[in-house]
Amino acid sequence: MKLMIASDLHGSAAWTRRLLRAYHRIQPDRLILLGDLLYHGPRNDLPDEYAPKTVIPLLNGMKDEIIAVRGNCEAEVDQMVLEFPVMADYAQLVLEDGRTLFLTHGHLFDPEHLPPLRKGSVFAFGHVHIKHGEWKDDIAIVNPGSVSIPKDGTHSYMVYENGVFTAYNLENGEEISRFELEKV
Repeated sequence: MKLMIASDLHGSAAWTRRLLRAYHRIQPDRLILLGDLLYHGPRNDLPDEYAPKTVIPLLNGMKDEIIAVRGNCEAEVDQMVLEFPVMADYAQLVLEDGRTLFLTHGHLFDPEHLPPLRKGSVFAFGHVHIKHGEWKDDIAIVNPGSVSIPKDGTHSYMVYENGVFTAYNLENGEEISRFELEKV
């Protein structure tokens, strides 16, 4: 199983195009979007080439390949224009080794307020715009950072494959960091 995980596009057509080019180059099984797709939010500056009406058809063109969850900037009007579900607070996938991959934005559940998860599960969230991977007790915590408004200086996404989450720089495709799951 190969997954691309991204978060916080915030309506940036320029960064969404880069993300989709990387997606087509990498050819994962699915694109997972962890919320805040169209709106920039009142706390953020406008991202580069802020154009939600341009982002809509870019994402809708991939509607069969996207699994998305609701961010704190999503509203019912976003669901009216997007042709794939975006209003779920979380989604869960089962990885090839049987672990649960819990997907959420991070404004309802976060590393300090985890949902009930089995030992060895993976909690993936966005919201803070800072990429990282760590273990908290028996739960793996991963964050792909932000596609369009990074708070750590690097536009990024993650790829999951063979038990490893790898963060990549969206500007040049270079690997930034790796987080490997322990064998279960």
